[in-house]
Amino acid sequence: MRALGRSGVEVTGLAFGAAAIGNLFTEVTDDQAHDAVSAAWDAGIRYFDTAPHYGIGLSERRLGAALREHPRSAYTISTKVGRRLEPAAAPTGDDLANGFAVPAIHHRVWDFSADGVRRTLEASLERLGLDHVDVVYLHDPDDHAEEAFREAYPALEKLRSEGVVRAIGAGMNQAEMLTRFVRDTDVDVVLCGGRYTLLDRSALTELLPAAVSRGTSVVIGGAFNSGLLADPRPGATYNYAEAPGELLDRALRMQSVAGRHGITLRAAALAFCAAHPAVASVLVGTRTAAEVRDCAEQFASPVPEAFWQELKDTGLLSAEEPS
Repeated sequence: MRALGRSGVEVTGLAFGAAAIGNLFTEVTDDQAHDAVSAAWDAGIRYFDTAPHYGIGLSERRLGAALREHPRSAYTISTKVGRRLEPAAAPTGDDLANGFAVPAIHHRVWDFSADGVRRTLEASLERLGLDHVDVVYLHDPDDHAEEAFREAYPALEKLRSEGVVRAIGAGMNQAEMLTRFVRDTDVDVVLCGGRYTLLDRSALTELLPAAVSRGTSVVIGGAFNSGLLADPRPGATYNYAEAPGELLDRALRMQSVAGRHGITLRAAALAFCAAHPAVASVLVGTRTAAEVRDCAEQFASPVPEAFWQELKDTGLLSAEEPS
């Protein structure tokens, strides 16, 4: 367990990302979602992350239902604000245009106002069936920076001072604005998706050093870059699109090195993310109990120093990078 910044909120090194149980891309049954959360609990995972965006509320409802079997004090849960859900006036079709295989009974409204933050969090608590969450992130404020810094962040800071939440932060798929949050605000944690992996180390330039300097924790998501580092093969996805040939070749070379050292590329990908001193937890999105168990097994697998050294000797990893 590691604390998030100075908040006192503790998380496990491996975290359960609940987007997939919100029917990300394909349907998951209620039973499958429940079994995935149960498998995470059995594997020792005690940090669970969700958001209203994931399945327009389905992820929060399923995660809350599954965690209701456990003492509230025994786990840490985070959700996000910035996308407020509103009932659709005339619901038709599905939400696959936004990535989720669910009926389009709600639509999302970007809202980083102070009022929007509180309303969104209140609705999340109702779906989760909880009276509080531990961590709240501003969700993807990329195109809403002014409102996020002027209104949403102060609203989160007030919620923290009131004891409504214990830790606050921002979650994005970029490093640049997260660095600004670390340097210019008093966030406890930032969630960085896909920008610190074996294939994309852009967070290493400014974000991670700034986090170490400020005592801010980082949660890393997207350790497999949406699939390429989990199973490198023609047609594999990188950041939710077909992987470019150059990156596929790089991932295949890394996989060959891993095989020579008796480990999987999945284990190496997770270990790389976890090794940086700023990183408190690695968040992995899983949709089935089998995927959860595999991730937990890979996360626990030791990665020999000789593997990292070969990556550095062959130019697949730079000499100064932590590993």
